[in-house]
Amino acid sequence: MRFDNKEFKVDSVSDISIATLCTHTSLQIFHGAKNEGFKTVGIVESKRKWFYESFSNLIDEFIVLNNWRELCRYEVISKLRELNSLLIPHGSFVEYVGLDCVMGLPIPMFGLRELLVVESNQHRKMDLLSKAGITIPKSYKIGERIEGTVIVKLPGAKGGKGYFIANNTSQILSNVNELMRKGYIKDVDDVLIQEYVVGVPAYFHFFHSPVLNRTELLGMDIRYESNVDGLRRLPPSASIDVNPTFNVVGNLPLVLRESMLLTVMKYGINFVNITKSEVPPGIVGPFCLESIINDAGDVVVFEFSGRIVAGTNIYIHGSPYSWLYWNEPMSMGRRIAREIKMAVDLGKLNYVIT
Repeated sequence: MRFDNKEFKVDSVSDISIATLCTHTSLQIFHGAKNEGFKTVGIVESKRKWFYESFSNLIDEFIVLNNWRELCRYEVISKLRELNSLLIPHGSFVEYVGLDCVMGLPIPMFGLRELLVVESNQHRKMDLLSKAGITIPKSYKIGERIEGTVIVKLPGAKGGKGYFIANNTSQILSNVNELMRKGYIKDVDDVLIQEYVVGVPAYFHFFHSPVLNRTELLGMDIRYESNVDGLRRLPPSASIDVNPTFNVVGNLPLVLRESMLLTVMKYGINFVNITKSEVPPGIVGPFCLESIINDAGDVVVFEFSGRIVAGTNIYIHGSPYSWLYWNEPMSMGRRIAREIKMAVDLGKLNYVIT
C-alpha cells in the first residue's frame, strides 16, 4: 500500500514534521530529524510530558494524550495533518496504540505498514524467515512431543515480557493458562514454542534504502534481560529457586568477527527480497534480525522486528558499521531522516511511505 493522500503536500524538507510516540527510540528519532533539518512533533502521554519537555531542543511541538489509544481520535489526527506529519513507527507503536488504529490511521507512515501486521503474529514472522532461507529454531505446536528445552513467546512487541522456559507440555499448558487468565493472550495457539538455542545473543540492525537501492548493516547489540542475565552471575554452588524471565531492561554494544558478517549480510538481503514478494512492495528502512550464534558459529534467527529497535539507542553517534557507509555520525534515527530527505530531494517520497 502506497500512501497517496493528496493533502500530504511536500516540496521541501521544511514542509514535513517528523512525528512519533514519545517512548522507545523517540529521542534518537527526534535527534536525527533535527540533524537533517526537519521539524518534529512529539506525541506524548500527559504523565510523561515533563520528561520530554527537558529535550526542548529536539521537539518543536507536543500533541498531548491522556492515553496512547487517543491517537486515533479525530482531533489528534486533524492536528497531525495540520502539521503535515510523517509518522515513524517503533517497537511501542502497535503495542501501545493497537494494530487496528495503526493500520487505519490516515497519516503517512515511514516504512512498510503491512509488515507491522506480520510482526504482531509470531507464527507469520517465523514463516517469513523460513521462506527467506534463513536458519531458524525448531518450532512446536501445543500438544506435540517436546524434545529438550523450549522457550515460549507471546505475540507482539513485548520486549521479552511474559516469555518462559519449559521442558514438557504440562509446564507449557500450566503457564499458558495462567497467561490467558491474566489477559496477556486470548488463545493457546497465540504463543510460539521454539527450541531453546544455546549460544550468544546477537541482534543485527539493518536499513534497506529504496532510494539508494541497497541494504546497510548499521549496527548490532546484545539485549540485557531480567532476570536471566542476573541468574548467569550466580556461582554454581548457589541454590535459588527462581525461574528465568526475559524482560529487556537495556542493551549492550557488539562487534562481530568479520568472517561472520557474510552470513549476517546474506540473511539481511534475503529478508529484504522475501518481503518484496510476500509483503509487496517490500521493506523500507530499519529492521532487525534477532539471533543466537551457537558454538559451531551458526547464526540462528529466532525473530525479526520490522522497524527501528531499542538496541540502536546505544549508537546515537553512530556504530562502527554505520561509519563505514557514511563516514559521519549516523544513528538509525538520523538514517531514517536522511532517507526521507533524499527521497524528497529526488522526488521519490512515495517510495518510502505507506
